[in-house]
Amino acid sequence: MTAITGTQILEALENVMEPDLKKDLVSLNMIKDIKVGADNSVSFSVELTTPACPMKDHIRNACTAAIREHLPEAGEITVNLTSKVTSGGSCSGHGEKPNPLPNVKNIIAVGSGKGGVGKSTIAVNLAVSLARSGAKVGLIDADLYGPSIPTMFGLVNKRPEVRDKSLIPLEKYGVKLMSIGFLIESDNPVLWRGPMASSAMKQLITEVAWGDLDYLIFDLPPGTGDIQLTLAQMLPVCGAVIVTTPQNVALSDVAKAVTMFRKVNIPLLGLIENMSYYLLPDGTKDYIFGKGGGEKFAKAQGITLLGSIPIGGMVREGGDSGKPFVVEFPESEATESINRAASEVARQISIRNATASNSNCCSHHTEE
Repeated sequence: MTAITGTQILEALENVMEPDLKKDLVSLNMIKDIKVGADNSVSFSVELTTPACPMKDHIRNACTAAIREHLPEAGEITVNLTSKVTSGGSCSGHGEKPNPLPNVKNIIAVGSGKGGVGKSTIAVNLAVSLARSGAKVGLIDADLYGPSIPTMFGLVNKRPEVRDKSLIPLEKYGVKLMSIGFLIESDNPVLWRGPMASSAMKQLITEVAWGDLDYLIFDLPPGTGDIQLTLAQMLPVCGAVIVTTPQNVALSDVAKAVTMFRKVNIPLLGLIENMSYYLLPDGTKDYIFGKGGGEKFAKAQGITLLGSIPIGGMVREGGDSGKPFVVEFPESEATESINRAASEVARQISIRNATASNSNCCSHHTEE
């Protein structure tokens, strides 16, 4: 029996294309730790660009098929999938200022045109979904006037430690968390003018010891005000996720958010339609807020529809109980929908980062 070599394995895997980046796995340097046993068993690792990659099974099967086709003498084939989240670079569209969060690979803004569309619910469950996939995730509650993260994570009246003059984020469900709600009494209103809010936002960014993160998600306040502009000016935001509900009044407002992100050179990763339908006990869907509004809007704006999330008691219960629905109801249709959306967000970021590697700046690219 002729022994298989590592070179032959690489030559076979040159025929496997990364579906999104349109290059082969070998030229992308994604093949690691090749081992060949005495019986010609083959094992190697494929280093994905995110643990939330939605194409895992496709890539594993394609690698196995390529080895079988080009090296029929191969014995057992083991394809290990690992990940190393990519970064879009250290600069952004916010000028020549240094990045205050150099250890954060990707910054994601979650915004909406109006309140009441479930933006915080989506931000929370996106963060937990990405963390459960294996990524290092942080979440900033940037809605300073109506912080909801403490309630949604069951951390009301909890306070962060101060260590070496930095705030240490609270952590739950694998997500590092910071909110103005951790720093004030829960029943105290925040009575700040715009400049004060912007200053507080800057402190949440620069005076928190986030450590190394793959994704830092900002749950923005509704609308297009000071906080959104502060974020765009301070940080290299690699993309925004827009949240809406299907009805026309929400979509007319979300158009303003889309325009705002485009004006400050923050790419749009896509749109999530929340409260898309109510799932009836017999399995049918009741489109109580209208049908297809988010999809039509996304097509008209030339952005990706990342997912459609149903409305239901379990979603509300998760927010009120401090257990996000992806944790409390892992087999639900809502969880499956948000997991797919989270994978698509990670996928969009990986594609942009690969494109941005030449210019070393993810924020200069426009929507696909």
